[in-house]
Amino acid sequence: MKGSFVIVGFFVFGCLLGRSGLLPEVFLSHDLSQYVLYLLMFLVGISIGSDKKLKEILRSLRPKLLLVPLATVVGTLVFSALVSLVISRWTVFDCLAVGSGFAYYSLSSILITEMKTASLGIQLATELGTIALMANILREIFTLLGAPFWVKHFGRLAPICAGGATTMDTTLPVITRYAGKDLVFVSIFHGILVDFTVPFFVSLFCSF
Repeated sequence: MKGSFVIVGFFVFGCLLGRSGLLPEVFLSHDLSQYVLYLLMFLVGISIGSDKKLKEILRSLRPKLLLVPLATVVGTLVFSALVSLVISRWTVFDCLAVGSGFAYYSLSSILITEMKTASLGIQLATELGTIALMANILREIFTLLGAPFWVKHFGRLAPICAGGATTMDTTLPVITRYAGKDLVFVSIFHGILVDFTVPFFVSLFCSF
């Protein structure tokens, strides 16, 4: 949870710095943000590919395990679409793009801001990116704080689905503690697979 607040702190600091007008023009250019996005995508690939447990997970892959990340993806997208019925300001595809972050707030917020600028303009795109940042940070925090509740009322797999892409790293300890050590493998596999889908789903829904 500390990491989430650190991210928010850097985000707020960046907003204040950008607002101050102290940064050179090169830091505010569209090209620079594009390169930062490429770098982030590259680091995501390295993070997944260098995971020492990835080979073991792929080797022992069972079709039944796919149901857990599938439930996470389908459930998240369904409820994200339903939110658009309440919030008329954003389209169903905007809401789906935000939900498709699956708690991966750093990547999803940057992707949304970058890809929606052309259709919404920089101000609205930044606003939607900020919503994605906060929504996905809150998802991680709710998983960290609510794991005992999810397990008690919805079963041991519930905190894994709630954690989205974070179940292979930041929320893994709390999931292990409350859901059981026997679900560590499921949690890591779930996190890797959901993490992998984030850029594809976000890009897909941002294209509409």
